[in-house]
Amino acid sequence: MHSTILIFIDGVGIGEPDSKINPFFKYGFKVFSRFFDQPPSLINQRLQADSAFLFPADACLGVEGLPQSGTGQTSIFCGINAPEKIGKHFGPYPYSTLIPVIEKKNIFKEFLNINKKVAFANAYPSIFFDYVNSGRRRLSVTTLSCILTGVRLRTSTDLRKGNALSNEIDNKYWVTRLNYKLPVIKPETAAKRLFRLSGKHHLTVFEYFITDHLGHGRHKPEMSERLHLLDDFIFYILKNIGDKTLIICSDHGNLEDLSVKTHTRNPALTITAGKYAGELAKKIKSIKDIKKAILGLYK
Repeated sequence: MHSTILIFIDGVGIGEPDSKINPFFKYGFKVFSRFFDQPPSLINQRLQADSAFLFPADACLGVEGLPQSGTGQTSIFCGINAPEKIGKHFGPYPYSTLIPVIEKKNIFKEFLNINKKVAFANAYPSIFFDYVNSGRRRLSVTTLSCILTGVRLRTSTDLRKGNALSNEIDNKYWVTRLNYKLPVIKPETAAKRLFRLSGKHHLTVFEYFITDHLGHGRHKPEMSERLHLLDDFIFYILKNIGDKTLIICSDHGNLEDLSVKTHTRNPALTITAGKYAGELAKKIKSIKDIKKAILGLYK
């Protein structure tokens, strides 16, 4: 069974090569220094290392204004030009008229329609399920896609048994903010969990939102810690991807320019690695191309 791992990282673009505003040039990241030899920038937007490709994906999609998460994530996971469809960029949650589109065209549903196995790797705490059961539905595109499609959302029990990942990778926020009795794990341990899950599914999705929060908050004390943890996580996956397919994508720029608190119109950072990495890199020009490119590997 051919397995694809899709890692969505919120709010990461390709920006200026300036260490004063771009964390990729301020901190030493193994993914860039040991794998691609340098961080990406607007001067060097395309990098290659063995079977891995780093390249830009247009997040503006021909619509004025700053790209937002609701339309950006809908474009990624549904393969449509969401801001063009509603006439504007919108977020953080999907615009109401996009919800029927998400229900019909999300990537989980498309995979299930061709009899492929899917998994959403993120675990959710009990307070999230209380929120959903209350009838409120201000949800991310991925979470909404799962609920509308019948894809199981993983719980604290799954996380405790090693069958899910926390949204911050190492369980730290679950322990310190939600008071769960869980071990704080190494990023390499989390990566191994993701690999185990992917071995049972054709498509496995994991999403990481902290990058966008760090971009909005700019110089938060935990930035270095959180970004190095993400770096270790991705580096391990890149080094061990083998014959699986990996795609890392984002919905818009933000983190790459700490001179502003807002999103940017910079191209979204995209990485493909492993089997079919070159084919994917050639097909993806904008964030709306991602779903079609992945599905093309299975049809």
